[in-house]
Amino acid sequence: MQAVTGIFHSRMDAERAMVQLESLGVAERQLTLLTPEDAKGDVQSTATDATEQPGMGKAIGALVGASAGLSGGALVVAAIVPGVGPVTAIGLLGGAVLAAAGAEIGAIAGKKLENATTEGLPEDELFVYEDALRRGRHVLIALADDEAEASRFRELLQVEGAETVDAAREQWWIGLRDAEQERYSSIGGNLTEDEKFYRAGFEAALHSRMRCKEYDQVLGEMDARIEELQRQYPDRHPAEPFARGYERGQDYYQQICNESKAA
Repeated sequence: MQAVTGIFHSRMDAERAMVQLESLGVAERQLTLLTPEDAKGDVQSTATDATEQPGMGKAIGALVGASAGLSGGALVVAAIVPGVGPVTAIGLLGGAVLAAAGAEIGAIAGKKLENATTEGLPEDELFVYEDALRRGRHVLIALADDEAEASRFRELLQVEGAETVDAAREQWWIGLRDAEQERYSSIGGNLTEDEKFYRAGFEAALHSRMRCKEYDQVLGEMDARIEELQRQYPDRHPAEPFARGYERGQDYYQQICNESKAA
C-alpha cells in the first residue's frame, strides 16, 4: 500500500475531503484524519521525555470512542504525541500513526491495533505531519492499493485544497535552513555544498525508528544510507555532513519536545 496525504488549514475542508474519499470506496482501515486539540481538553498526560523510545511514553492518556458524522462511527483515538501535544485520530490507521510517533495509545486501542495492518504506514513522513499539527494544521491520510488509485487520491486532495507532504516538507526545511547554515558554518562547514547530505542526516534522526538513538546505535542503517548517497554522488564525501546533520536532528527533536512540555 502507498500513503497519500493532504495537509489542510481548515478542519472543515479536511473532513469534506475525507467524506469524498469514503465516497470512492476507501476502506475505514485505510483512512485517518489527525487533528490537533486544545491542550486544556480531556486528554490527560504526564511529562514525556524525548529520550524515551517511540512507543514507550509514560502514562499518556488515551480516549477510545466513536467519531460523529465521519467514517460511520469509527474509532477515535486521542493521545499526547511527544513534541506535538494532544492529537486525535480517526480509525485504527490513525492509532498506528500516533503509536509510531511515540504516543502510548492505551490498552483498548492497542489491543485492536494488534490485528490491524500497518502496511504502507509512512514512518518517514511522520515528522512532517507533526510539524503540521504543531502549526494547527489537519492531516488526512489515505492508503492506496496501487499507483493508479494513489493518483486519484492526490487529484481529489488537490481539488479540495490540500497541501502536499512534499510541499510541507520543503516549507519545514526552508524555515530551518538559515539557522542551520549559521550553525554549520560555525564548525567550518559549507551548507551550500553539503546541504543534501546534512539534510539527509537531519531527517534520518527524525525517522520514528531512529529518534533518540545515538548515531552508533543505528550505525548499520546509517551506513547503508551513506553508501546510497555515495553511489548517487561518487565524487562527493557525504559521511561527515550526514553524521553532523544526524546529530543536529537529534538536538532539534529534543528541543521541540522540551518546548512542548513547557508550553
